[in-house]
Amino acid sequence: MRVVMLAAGVGSRLEATPEEQMPKVLLRFGGKSLLQRHIEIFQRQGIKEMVLAVGFRHKEIEREIAAIGAQDFVRTVLNKDYTEGNIVTLWTVREDLCTDEPVLLMDADVLYDEEITVRLINSPHKNCLLIDRDFDPGDEPVKICIRDNQIIEFRKWLTAEFDYCGESIGFFKLSPQIAKQLIAQTGLYIAQKNREAPYEEAIRDLLLTASPGTFACEDATGLPWIEIDFQEDVERAKTEILPQIEAP
Repeated sequence: MRVVMLAAGVGSRLEATPEEQMPKVLLRFGGKSLLQRHIEIFQRQGIKEMVLAVGFRHKEIEREIAAIGAQDFVRTVLNKDYTEGNIVTLWTVREDLCTDEPVLLMDADVLYDEEITVRLINSPHKNCLLIDRDFDPGDEPVKICIRDNQIIEFRKWLTAEFDYCGESIGFFKLSPQIAKQLIAQTGLYIAQKNREAPYEEAIRDLLLTASPGTFACEDATGLPWIEIDFQEDVERAKTEILPQIEAP
């Protein structure tokens, strides 16, 4: 199993000055960058390789990989069009998703408890999402909606009736077959010049058309994690999430 992680974006919503702006995967918490935390977790879990899709200030990311000593574990793939939608970044790593082994597809801008990835890796389901049912259902979270034990919606906005709903953590386990279907669907967005679409839309297309039982969820409710989009997320990561992760 390998990890394919998306880390190409600018992170403009952090509203840093041009001098202070950096890839979010280089943000530091407790003396370690998010990138170092990802690498340490995956190595402990026996992942054989991490493919990192980079773009904005990618040389700095590559220097951090060297500083960590992870050049033999992390391989970068450059998305030169990183200012476009993250579906373009997904398309950039299409060859690394279209293999004959399971893959973890992940956002890079998340600080999380290692148990979250343990549940995903060890899930009996070949195609699996992570859901947190304890969330603020505003406009920002990508929501997973369940009805009759099936995923019936996967979007920031809701249009369907459901039994329960939760937030997607942004980590996905995909079988080789579904990973190839995801890249084929991503190719349609690229061909139609819909390059500003979020990559979750391509995943949604598969979720809503797949046979029942193809996809499932693992519940991560109660485990500490945070997606870092805004400056207030950085502060909450430092003061609330990190102490829970590092508690003895």
